[in-house]
Amino acid sequence: MTGAESALRARALELLAHDEVLAGMVHGIFDGTPSRVTAPYVAVGAAEGVDWGTKDRAGREIRLTLTLVGVGSAIDEKAAARIEAVTAAMRGPAGAWSVVGARTIRTRFTFARDGGWRHEFILRCRCLAA
Repeated sequence: MTGAESALRARALELLAHDEVLAGMVHGIFDGTPSRVTAPYVAVGAAEGVDWGTKDRAGREIRLTLTLVGVGSAIDEKAAARIEAVTAAMRGPAGAWSVVGARTIRTRFTFARDGGWRHEFILRCRCLAA
């Protein structure tokens, strides 16, 4: 993982953790899948990056996975809407990088065998070296 991916993950964790409305809906926001926690929770998952630089500035296009994990048949659309709202605020400084574009490019919803569900958000973030 490069510095851009690490910086973007840290920015996502910070923004999600400081959203008081989302914090009231879930049991936690975690860096990766936690080993012991009850649903609902949010996990910041994989970060895949490719070169997105210019002639004079380093750049990365990063696809970041955010997952809302829940239980039961009730799908938590309010928590999903909060995640979407927070991801819209991803633009801005992220360590030694600047996020110049952020957009949800894909969502996926699946039910698990144990009665739980997962709502995944794939974000495409374009970053330039600050």
